[in-house]
Amino acid sequence: MSGSSSVAVMKKVVQQLRLEAELNWVKFSQAVADLKQFCLQNAQHDPLLTGVSSSANPFRPQKVCSFL
Repeated sequence: MSGSSSVAVMKKVVQQLRLEAELNWVKFSQAVADLKQFCLQNAQHDPLLTGVSSSANPFRPQKVCSFL
């Protein structure tokens, strides 16, 4: 590796480290607690938990109407 290319690589590494140092880190346990609280607060609006009424379900099987 030539001197100029290694300097360019090191500049990119330093730039990336500076970006990462500016991030606001949250402890994993706090992130999990926040996510759990969010899920519990919005559970009443979750169709996977509450179900979808048959009249509002766009994926329900179509009724077949046939006259014989």
